[in-house]
Amino acid sequence: MSLASASAARPAPPRRTPKGERTAERILDAAEALFAEHGYAGTTLRAVADRVGVRIPSLYNHFASKDALYAAVLERGLAPVIAVLSDTLEPEGLGSRDSGELVERVMAVLAERPELPRLVQHETLTGGQHLTPMLRSWVTPLFARAHDLAMATPATRRWGPEQIPLLVLAFYHVVVGFFTIAPLLHEWVGEDPRDEAVIERQTRFLRQLVETLLPDEPPADA
Repeated sequence: MSLASASAARPAPPRRTPKGERTAERILDAAEALFAEHGYAGTTLRAVADRVGVRIPSLYNHFASKDALYAAVLERGLAPVIAVLSDTLEPEGLGSRDSGELVERVMAVLAERPELPRLVQHETLTGGQHLTPMLRSWVTPLFARAHDLAMATPATRRWGPEQIPLLVLAFYHVVVGFFTIAPLLHEWVGEDPRDEAVIERQTRFLRQLVETLLPDEPPADA
């Protein structure tokens, strides 16, 4: 299922006034942080409402249930990432964009939602029952597409066919892992990984890493 068809399958959200939209965004921000800290099971709607400073009935005016709120948090965070991947992995875009640019674009999107990778990791480590449907409908086909394109890219000839899935997963972990270990990194090196300058430095490093692992020209002995 494509991103477009997956989105089309969902009922349209209720129309909101500008004030209502601001409140909904505040609810999503609070829920994203709490889900990242405590996971789905450990987060209550009461905790979300208290952090936002609204009453439970007000929260229900925007999101019908905890499941609906969780899905909205994931959709808001994952949709831009998947849009970047979909755009970059289209055949007509492959020749005009390099892997380093893809890393830069994904890092820029994740920097806007630094709690999202922690949320995904938390859900994955606890079984992923709420995240799995979205992964199946959105992310899994993109991983398959990334695998097919990697197999057809000359720069990956140094890797065996059985290693290509591992290569795709390695890039995922290197990019996303920077955000998932943010609290530990802050403690280890005394820098806030969400600081703009730190993110820019990490992005440059990741681009160099990608260009080293996937050079424009394959090695002579490939």
